[in-house]
Amino acid sequence: MTDIAYTLPRQYFTSVEIFWEEMEYIFYENWLCVGRAEQIARPGDYFLHEIGDESIIVLRDTAGTARAFYNVCRHRGTQLCEAPRGRFAKSIQCPYHAWTYALDGRLIGVPSLENMAYLDKDNYPLHTVDLESWEGFLFINLSRQPEPFDQALAAILERFRPWHMDTLQVVERIEYDVQANWKLIAENYNECYHCPVIHPRLNQLSHYRSGDNVLTEGRILGGYMGLTNGESSMSHSGRLCAPPLGEVAGADLERVYYFSLFPNMLLSLHPDYVMVHTLRPERVDRTTVVCQWLFDPAAVADPKIDPGDAVEFWDTTNREDWHACELSQRGLRSRAYKPGPYYQWQEQLLAEFDRQVLLALGHSLEEQGSRGAGEQGR
Repeated sequence: MTDIAYTLPRQYFTSVEIFWEEMEYIFYENWLCVGRAEQIARPGDYFLHEIGDESIIVLRDTAGTARAFYNVCRHRGTQLCEAPRGRFAKSIQCPYHAWTYALDGRLIGVPSLENMAYLDKDNYPLHTVDLESWEGFLFINLSRQPEPFDQALAAILERFRPWHMDTLQVVERIEYDVQANWKLIAENYNECYHCPVIHPRLNQLSHYRSGDNVLTEGRILGGYMGLTNGESSMSHSGRLCAPPLGEVAGADLERVYYFSLFPNMLLSLHPDYVMVHTLRPERVDRTTVVCQWLFDPAAVADPKIDPGDAVEFWDTTNREDWHACELSQRGLRSRAYKPGPYYQWQEQLLAEFDRQVLLALGHSLEEQGSRGAGEQGR
C-alpha cells in the first residue's frame, strides 16, 4: 500500500517564527511572479512589490529595458518611493537628502558633491534585483545566487505557447484580503475535492473528478479538468466569453489547465481567457491575493464580447474559496487539530506542495510524516 501523506502540523499555519523562515528561505530565494509587462508599458512607468520586509521598484528605464531595484537609497537607507505605482520623469530622487538615480540605477546626483571629494558615484548605484519575463509575466528573485530562470520554469517554459499569453491584456484586477495562511490558499487551488460542496456551479461546468494531474513532482504542479459536455468555458453562462485564444485547438478547447508555480503564482488557462492569482503573505494568518483576467485585445475591443461573464463567475468562486480557507485557519488554531490524512488521488498535489515547503525550510520530511501518523488516534 502507498504510504499515507498527512497534512502539515499546526505550527506551519500559526507560528510567526516559521512564517519568517518561509520569507527567508522560500520567498527571498525563489522566483516570484510580481505582475505583467503591460504594467510598465512606457519608459518611466513603475510599480512597487512588497514582500516581507522588502520593497522592490519594478520599472522600465529610458532605453525600454525592464528593471528591478531595492527601494532603498544608498545614502542612509531611506525608501525612495511611496506611491504603489506611477511614472518617473527621468530619474528617481530620494525624498530625504535628494540623492538622485537614473532609471538604470546609476547614481547621477548628490547635493554638495564638491564637499564630498571622497565619494565616487560609480560605487553607489541602486541595489539590483534579478528580473525576468515569461509569456508577458514579470518575475523577480531576491536570492544572492538565483536559480537560472529557464531552469526554474523548465517544466512549462514552452507548454502554453498556443495561448499566446504574451499578447494578452488584463481586463480586470481584483485584490482580496484573505485572513488565512498563504499555504492554505495554494493548497486549496491544487485540489477540487472540495468543489461539489463549496462550488456547485463550478462542479456543473467541470466535474471535480474530470481531468488528470500532469506535473506531480517539484515546484511546478498541476494538470487539467474537463469541461462538461455542452459547456464551452468557465463562466456564469457556460459559454465562451470570447473566441478561443491564439492557436488553442483540439482537446484544449474542452479543458481548463490549472498550474501552481511555487511559491506564489496560480495560473489558470481557459480556451478563451487566462486567469492568474498571485499570493503575497502579509503575516502568518493573512494573505493578499491579486487576481487578474487576461483576454485577447481584439476581443476586448469588440462591444459584443463580455469578459464580465468570466470575471463574475470566478469572483464568486474566489470568495467561496477564501471563506473556506479562513475557516481552515480558524480551525488550525485549535489545540484539537492534528494532522489528517490526504486523499491520495484528489489531494496528491497538496502532499507534494507540503514536501517542497519542508525541503525549502530544511525541515525533516520523515519527522512530519511520523508526527501525522503518530497523532491521528489521539
